[in-house]
Amino acid sequence: MSLRRRGTAAAVALAAALSLAACGSGDGSSAPAGKEDTAKKKDVATGGKDFGDAAARTAAMGTDAKPGQFPRTLTHALGKTEIEAAPERVVVLDVGELDNVVSLGVKPVGYAPSEGDDGIPGYLAKDAGTPKSVGTINNLNLEAIANLQPDLILGSQLRAADKYDELSKIAPTVFSVRPGFTWKENYLLNAAALDRTAEAKAKLAAYETKAEQLGADIGPDKPTVSMVRYLPGKIRLYAEASFIGTILEDVGLPRPENQQIDELAAEISPERIDEADADWIFTGVYGDAEATKKDTAQANPLWKNLQAVKAGRAKDVPDETWYLGLGVTAANSVLDDLRADLVK
Repeated sequence: MSLRRRGTAAAVALAAALSLAACGSGDGSSAPAGKEDTAKKKDVATGGKDFGDAAARTAAMGTDAKPGQFPRTLTHALGKTEIEAAPERVVVLDVGELDNVVSLGVKPVGYAPSEGDDGIPGYLAKDAGTPKSVGTINNLNLEAIANLQPDLILGSQLRAADKYDELSKIAPTVFSVRPGFTWKENYLLNAAALDRTAEAKAKLAAYETKAEQLGADIGPDKPTVSMVRYLPGKIRLYAEASFIGTILEDVGLPRPENQQIDELAAEISPERIDEADADWIFTGVYGDAEATKKDTAQANPLWKNLQAVKAGRAKDVPDETWYLGLGVTAANSVLDDLRADLVK
């Protein structure tokens, strides 16, 4: 089954479960582009669990509680959690959860940004309130979390599985499997914990309509799109099993063959930067651009000879929305950026 169909099936299954309730969700891959059998692709960051497993597990999550019903029990990545009353003090442990709750009108009391980040992403700052820092996604401060007296903690197994037991002693804790390509299902899971499923489903439907309209406005002759991201010590070509991969697929934008893999990304060296070629190249930078040696990589004649570069169709994009956002607000922002470049 293709990633798109698998992800869609997962979303439909979870949405169906939530509909029944109404009636009654950093990572990485070091595999060279196109060098392995797709059936053997594994997500290195999740300890070898493949993406199909992540989608299947995510599809089984949610609640059968009716709207407004508390206590409610949430099935999630690490078991079942009972939430006694509608949450009012929410702590989020990643950017995806922050995007999710803010989009639903919730101002969290605590937030764990990405490593080296300055705090609240700029695109969410207006609506996020003033959550206190609780460490970073890979170095949580449990004491700071406890001091905030939360009544709900939202995170993911990928980021904080080793802290789950301790977090659960502080407050009801609900974990997705992982951030990234299951972002829509993760959104519904977070919404179910907050009793805001109907609102989340409406926002996802509006996003889907917006993506489809963008695809129609681009027209039948769609350009290929390559996603390049510079990180300290590595260059990644983002593939189908990523946040940005799902957005491009929703729009109907084709990818270069070496990025048509059921994986988060393929890592390449500066000497293989020619593998990034496409009609359009969109580039993100994680953290300090100088630390990633982006300028050195793009001074390479191989980069300068790429068709997109020579045609002026290689550009930088905001890393905080295209790669780190992991939620519906970021996804809509990406659609706006794509429209500005691809619809003339």
